[in-house]
Amino acid sequence: MDQAVSSPSVCHPLPEGHQLDQYRIGRMLSRGGFSIVYMACDQAGTPVVVKEYLPMQLAQRSADSPVPVVFAESQGMFNNGLRSFMEEARLLAHIRHPNIVTVLDFAKANGTAYIVMRYEQGHSLEEYLGGLRARGEAISERFLRGVFVRLLSGLREVHSQKLLHLDLKPANIYLRDDEHPVLLDFGAARWGLGLDDGSLAQIFTLGFAAPEQQCAGETMGPWTDIYAIGATLYACLDAGKTPLAAGLRMDADVLEPAQRRWARIYSTQLLEVIDWCMQLPVEARPQSVHALQKVLNGELLDLVDPGWFQA
Repeated sequence: MDQAVSSPSVCHPLPEGHQLDQYRIGRMLSRGGFSIVYMACDQAGTPVVVKEYLPMQLAQRSADSPVPVVFAESQGMFNNGLRSFMEEARLLAHIRHPNIVTVLDFAKANGTAYIVMRYEQGHSLEEYLGGLRARGEAISERFLRGVFVRLLSGLREVHSQKLLHLDLKPANIYLRDDEHPVLLDFGAARWGLGLDDGSLAQIFTLGFAAPEQQCAGETMGPWTDIYAIGATLYACLDAGKTPLAAGLRMDADVLEPAQRRWARIYSTQLLEVIDWCMQLPVEARPQSVHALQKVLNGELLDLVDPGWFQA
């Protein structure tokens, strides 16, 4: 859930056909609280994806001009977000990993900024789960393990760059046509390891965000993204439904453990991993992606104290 401080405004997307340097803007693909994503093509006609920084609650844009009008009282926050957006682009441009979205270009224009990314043929994990739900089918464990082992390889690379994703969820996991996953939308990465300066309200999605993202007083780290991995796996088993928000679980944890809910449907090991990742105290979760990868690859889960598995 994108959180900000002012009342929402009208932010028109760029019109189809708008020329942005060497890129021609096509249809809008999605819109979030801090950005708009478009289909586009380069001069050779190659399809690309363009992400535009446009925080709807800090600025507005009419249909007559591509330049947003920033609210006077929000100019400082807008500028801070713009710098973070460009920093995100610079950091991602240096990452070349098959399971991380590829940044091709980035630039400032129209009083804001843009990131150009490689277009991938496929669909989101959220859409995949919706298709299964419509057909009354359950997701297979083999599929889940294959997707998440690869996804964790990409996330491990992100963490090695001293970044956190902080908005992992089915909508931000893209599945290529060959079912290889690509991690999308690093808009929350500006609050990565040591980068939280409090200058902008944090971005998080209730149900997938760890408690420490919601002012629980604990430090964020790789374990924060790992909570979201567990919540995403939980949602996959639950036909795409969003799990109970961590904040509500802190008051009274009524979330049914995966081991109880899907016993004898999925392997005990997989269910243990989900419950492990979704532990509320940070020290009770896996502390690194590598530890989690080993388990999903089929290696035995060896815990000093397995007692927390019992609910």
